[in-house]
Amino acid sequence: MNRFFFAPSLCVRRALAVLGLAALVVWSLPAQASRIKDVASVQGVRTNQLTGYGLVVGLDGTGDQTNQMPYVGQTLNNYLQQLGITLPPGANFQPKNVAAVLVTAQLPAFARPGQAIDVTVSSIGNAKSLRGGTLISTPLRGVDGEIYALAQGNLLVGGAGASAGGSSVTVNHLGVGRIPGGGQVERTVPTPLLLGETVDLNLNASDFQTARRVAESINSAMGEGTAQALDGRLVRVRAPIDPNSRIAFLADIEELPLELPRPVARVIVNSRTGSVVMNQAVTLGAAAVAHGNLSVSISSTPLVSQPEPFAPPGAQTVVTERADIQISQEGGALIKLEASAQLSEVVKALNALGATPQDLVAILQAMRAAGALKAELEVI
Repeated sequence: MNRFFFAPSLCVRRALAVLGLAALVVWSLPAQASRIKDVASVQGVRTNQLTGYGLVVGLDGTGDQTNQMPYVGQTLNNYLQQLGITLPPGANFQPKNVAAVLVTAQLPAFARPGQAIDVTVSSIGNAKSLRGGTLISTPLRGVDGEIYALAQGNLLVGGAGASAGGSSVTVNHLGVGRIPGGGQVERTVPTPLLLGETVDLNLNASDFQTARRVAESINSAMGEGTAQALDGRLVRVRAPIDPNSRIAFLADIEELPLELPRPVARVIVNSRTGSVVMNQAVTLGAAAVAHGNLSVSISSTPLVSQPEPFAPPGAQTVVTERADIQISQEGGALIKLEASAQLSEVVKALNALGATPQDLVAILQAMRAAGALKAELEVI
């Protein structure tokens, strides 16, 4: 089947707009082609973090122990006072079905008042479980201290637990719950999308080649001089002033095809789990590697020394220890690794060493220092 690629220039777009016609842009992409929206985002179009402090009520005796968490009772007392209920002075108020929580949410870009957002509720006390609880009305604030949303609703906790006679069974984590659509937006966050004559595109990863190809793709489709790469991460684009035209312009830009350059060769090592991940640009130079395991074992044997017969008065039985230290080293044969230009060959060569993932971390570091590993080694 033939593939069609039609990108009208800026002059053609204006002519069609005068005639009252719509320009049809059809992008037919190869199976592995990328788009500009996959590697870049519009500057200023982002989410905002919201947080709040609230109470979860209706727990089945699994709430906070208010005698150890006095702020829980104080918070509930303040809430009841807002409802016109005043407790007598000195009243011992220690409910077990209330838990203090922190509520977090993300305010999407272009969110409008009345829009529903998901919220996450996390216990900050010693509550055993939030399962079955209800979050009472909680204001969610931004970093500027203003209220942008209100949260309330029944919690969904992905777990279960039971205890009896000093024994307990817990499935998953019971101290965190979620309320789908439990937040309601009360205030919008202005964005600079419609301000000025230009729009900035931020690349997800800093790369000069990618920035240049993004600018070239936009210029070839929208006219020369429309986009300009300012550095390895920022591409500035001239956009229409009219809001409707600007939105349509950005929608067309995001769908433009893009041929990504070869990525930087990089090996990611997780020092905590021993995981090793490498991309397709990793290559190996010819090298010889020998790897052996060194183990040290220490065993301690208790010895009891008793007084001999007719020992002087005051002699006592003494317990001592005898330590036995053994050092063993497994010999590793010297293995020649051929130069590898493809990822499959690199994996085959590393598997030939027969090393565990933890040992492979040390081998990769040594190969990188010797210049045999043609990649950046990043430890996380």
